[in-house]
Amino acid sequence: MMEYGLIGERLGHSYSPRIHRVFGDYDYQLYPMPLEQLKETLQKRQFKGLNITIPYKKDVLPYCDEISEVVEKVGSANTLFFRNGRLCADNTDLAGFISMLDRGGIFLTGKKVVILGSGGTSLTAQAACRELNAREYIVVSRSGPVDYEAMYERHTDAEVIINSTPVGMYPGNLKSPVDLDRFPNLQGVADVIYNPARTALLLDAKERGIPSIDGLWMLVAQAWLAARHFLNRELPEALIGQAYREVRKDCLNLVLVGMPGCGKSTLGQMAAEMLGRPFIDLDQEIEKEYGHPSQIIREKGEEAFRKIESEMAARFGKESGLVIATGGGAVLKKENVRALRQNGVVAWVQRPLEKLSTKGRPLSQGGLDTLNKLAEIRTPLYRACADFSVENAGDIQGAKRRILEGFDEAAGD
Repeated sequence: MMEYGLIGERLGHSYSPRIHRVFGDYDYQLYPMPLEQLKETLQKRQFKGLNITIPYKKDVLPYCDEISEVVEKVGSANTLFFRNGRLCADNTDLAGFISMLDRGGIFLTGKKVVILGSGGTSLTAQAACRELNAREYIVVSRSGPVDYEAMYERHTDAEVIINSTPVGMYPGNLKSPVDLDRFPNLQGVADVIYNPARTALLLDAKERGIPSIDGLWMLVAQAWLAARHFLNRELPEALIGQAYREVRKDCLNLVLVGMPGCGKSTLGQMAAEMLGRPFIDLDQEIEKEYGHPSQIIREKGEEAFRKIESEMAARFGKESGLVIATGGGAVLKKENVRALRQNGVVAWVQRPLEKLSTKGRPLSQGGLDTLNKLAEIRTPLYRACADFSVENAGDIQGAKRRILEGFDEAAGD
C-alpha cells in the first residue's frame, strides 16, 4: 500500500520528497504512472494521501467524494486525502502561488497581467488574478486565441508577466519565452519554474531591476498545505521557510570567480569537501577534452579558448549541487555569467595582486603591470556578478570558513 506521494505521467527529478521530510515523519515517494494505472489506484484507494501533477489534475476529480471550493474555482486538484473515509480533493497550488507572489513583492491588484501558457498551472495563475482583483489578464499560448504575435501587437502594456510554460526549464536552460524589452510598463515577473533557480526570463528581469521570483517558494508552500491535509493537523508556518532554505541550498551551486592565481581551485576543493559535493574546475574540465588552457591560447589564440570556456560554463552551470571554480576570465562574456548565475551563488575571491600566482598562466605574464591591467578590466565584472566577496590574503582556513558562511546566507535568500 502506498502511504503518501506524488503522481504524474513523467516526474523525472522532483524536490517533493525532500520537502515533505521537513514537514513530518511519513513516507513520501514518487509514482510516475500512465492514466490507466492512475484510475486503478484511485479506484482501489490503497493510499493515505497523494499529490497530483501534470497531466492528471482534472482526471482525478470523478473519483473523489468531496471537492473543495478552491478546486471549483481553479478547475483542477493537486491534493487528495481522506476524511471520515471519504476521498477529498483540494487545490493547494492557488494559495502557494499567491504566497510566492507575496514573497516576490509582485502585486496583481488593479494590474494588467499576461499569463504565458494555457495548461494546469495557467489555471492556477488565472484563479490568482481573479482572487487578487487584477484589472485584466490575458492568456497567451501558441494555439491562441491570443498567440505570441497577438501579444506583442496588443498587450505589451502588461504590468505583470507570469510564465506557466516549461520554456527555460532544465535541461532547456537559458531560453526565454518573451522579450522583456517589448514590455515598458513591467512591474513584476513570476516564473513557476524552479530548476534552474533563475531562468533566462528571471535573469532578464533582474538585469532590468524588475521584481521577480521563481517557483520554488510556491512548490514548498503548496506542499506545506498538502501536508496539513495528510496529517490532519496544523503545522508551524515557519516550516515553509525552513524547507525552502534547505532545498534551495541543496540545489544551488557554489561558484568561485576571481583573478588567476587567487586560490579559487584550492578553496573550491576545500569547500566541496565540507559540503559533501562534487568539485568542478572549469580549466581542468577544458584540459580533459581540449588540452591545457595555456596550450590552447598559445596555439589557437585567446578567442578559441574563450569559446571552449563558454561551452563548459553552459554545461556545468545548468547542473545543481556543485562547487565550481572558474578561470579568471570567465566573467568576460555575459553568457558565461548568466550560465553560472542561473543556478549559482557566486563568491568573488580577492587576493592582493602581488600575491597572485602566475605560473602556467599565459595571460598573467608580465609582472604587476600586466596584472594591474587585467584587474582594471575584470574587477568591475567580478563585483557585478558576485553575491559576496571573500579576502584570501593568507589565512586559507579563514577564507574557506567565510565562503561557506557567505554561501549559507546567500542560498537562503
